[in-house]
Amino acid sequence: MVNEFSWLALAIGNSRLHWALFKGEELYGTWDTDYLTVTSIQQLASGTWDDLPSEILIVRENFAHPLLLYLVSVVPSQTELWQTSPKVEVITLECVPLKNMYSTLGCDRALALWGAKEKWNLPVLVIDSGTALTFTGSDANFTLVGGAILPGLSLQFLALSQKTANLSTVKLPPQLPPRFATNTTQAIQSGIIYSLIAGIENFIEAWLQKYPDSQVIITGGDRLILANYLYSQFPHLAKNLKCDRNLIFWGIQAYRKVLNLS
Repeated sequence: MVNEFSWLALAIGNSRLHWALFKGEELYGTWDTDYLTVTSIQQLASGTWDDLPSEILIVRENFAHPLLLYLVSVVPSQTELWQTSPKVEVITLECVPLKNMYSTLGCDRALALWGAKEKWNLPVLVIDSGTALTFTGSDANFTLVGGAILPGLSLQFLALSQKTANLSTVKLPPQLPPRFATNTTQAIQSGIIYSLIAGIENFIEAWLQKYPDSQVIITGGDRLILANYLYSQFPHLAKNLKCDRNLIFWGIQAYRKVLNLS
């Protein structure tokens, strides 16, 4: 049974739901699910569990009652489904104490930057490798320096398969493919992967020229395979580049601390 200080965090991404269960300040577990139906959302809010995904039911025994859920979302239609519940608190951009933000900055990017500040210190560059790949940087005063957005690794592969007549879906290889390929599959892998990691390395080097003592943190669903590619092609990045899948959850935790709820 979970005590009264336990709570849930939910980050709604472009393709999946990303969950975390905290016991006070301790991260108890994380998992991902597909989007939930309206009925499942209502069950979660009410504390009933009949039709919830198995990933959530695995930790069912830890829930003595409906827990307060802190939500950040990049999908407005999903936000609307969740925010009607009295147990859900939606975190917006105005909740993040990052200086120099612009109005259309994604709250998920701002929260991940806050989480990086708490766990890795400043200055920091966060690379979020989800459906979209984003760069977001802060200086030592927690002031937004800026960033960039481009299609993520998996999305680039998907776009080729869906928008061309003769190119099929290609999987991400565990290791770097040959740069100069002799078959179509490897040609697609080479074109996307080498171009993307060269661009990432260029952004990292430009950042480190401005902030040579900065950490660079990669998060998101493709973080491990992207980091593997980068370490293989650019081993000098290893001392600066770290992986942390939970940056956005550390940001939500930081928000709770500001509210003195930890």
